[in-house]
Amino acid sequence: MGRSRRTLPEELLLLALDPATGTTAQPQSLDLGLAGAQLVELALAGRIAPDGDRIAVVVPRPTGDPTLDCALELLRRRGAPVRAVHWIGGPRLGLRQTYLSHLERCGMVAAVPGQMCGVLPTTRYQATDTAISREIKARLDSAIRTGVPPDPRTAALAALAHAVGLGKHLYPGNEGRSSRSRLRDLIRHDPMGGLVAHAVMDVQNGVAAQPRRGQATAGRQPAGARSGPEPARGVPMQPHHGSMARAVAH
Repeated sequence: MGRSRRTLPEELLLLALDPATGTTAQPQSLDLGLAGAQLVELALAGRIAPDGDRIAVVVPRPTGDPTLDCALELLRRRGAPVRAVHWIGGPRLGLRQTYLSHLERCGMVAAVPGQMCGVLPTTRYQATDTAISREIKARLDSAIRTGVPPDPRTAALAALAHAVGLGKHLYPGNEGRSSRSRLRDLIRHDPMGGLVAHAVMDVQNGVAAQPRRGQATAGRQPAGARSGPEPARGVPMQPHHGSMARAVAH
């Protein structure tokens, strides 16, 4: 995969980044959204495909993006399709920091050191080119305003933005209510984005036990799968700051 365009995880993170404070909106759910965005990006690249409410690897060839390829390899090692809700709720935390560091290396954001409570070192991130973030949001604005079905990438981005709760960040207040509603409605324009967005919301709501009605289910549980529902993970655990050289401002 070339670097001529941004990936969905990168775009989702840039949408969440507050240009005034250098922090990310909805930090606790953003890791889940980034994991989901990786799945959609891999699907757009033709590497995975939905199988009912599960995700199956169809082409294990690397994309050229190290972070996406790590996710693809983990999916391949499963040996059988995995439920999207279990994958997104799995123990792959820290994606937000991984992508922030990646965007910093690419020169799209700049790390700004600071202190929390005047003692604990923190790092905030400022976009180096706010035009990029404006262009990403303009795609959502256009889809919301015109009502024209967006392209799959924009539809998936809208679905993920809604799923992680960015609606109030992007379209705040009473005046943004109709835009938030239309953002939610865009979820129907991309099947893969919709599947992943629903899985993100299910993990946050602690719903991970049963497949959604109408989706195909296997008659026998795949080898290596858990015999019962995984524990609900409404909010991912955050890393212990004591094990980090510096804290990252949320």
